[in-house]
Amino acid sequence: MNNETYQLFVYGSLRSGFQHAAYQYIARYFHLIGDAKVNGKLYDKGDYPVAVPATEEKFIVGELYGITNPSEFSYAIGQLDDYEGLYVEAGETPLFKRETVMVHCNNQQYTAWIYWFNGSVDGLPEIATGDVLLYLQQQNKL
Repeated sequence: MNNETYQLFVYGSLRSGFQHAAYQYIARYFHLIGDAKVNGKLYDKGDYPVAVPATEEKFIVGELYGITNPSEFSYAIGQLDDYEGLYVEAGETPLFKRETVMVHCNNQQYTAWIYWFNGSVDGLPEIATGDVLLYLQQQNKL
């Protein structure tokens, strides 16, 4: 048994409820395991939400996906890394960083990849519910 992580936790535009073009990509390579949450905080950056790890009991609501075909994982996650802006020119700082996180889903714990924001959240409004879909509905933006 290898100990590679083939799960992905998404909380923003990659969630099924957004109907974002990038979700079609997720659906091609990954299958939904279930609604999930991770310890972290969500902020409104204007055009998109950003997440950062939290030390206190705060949770981000999202979805947990598993790779459908493990042999395609490297390619699929590479495409998502590109979408999330991880590949930058020399001297530039990536907008996000991909790390593993403990995910709570269906009364179980999983290890999955998440895209954490790689910048400062100072001055950004916190999305207190931890659920960007709910937040956008409350703001009448969805």
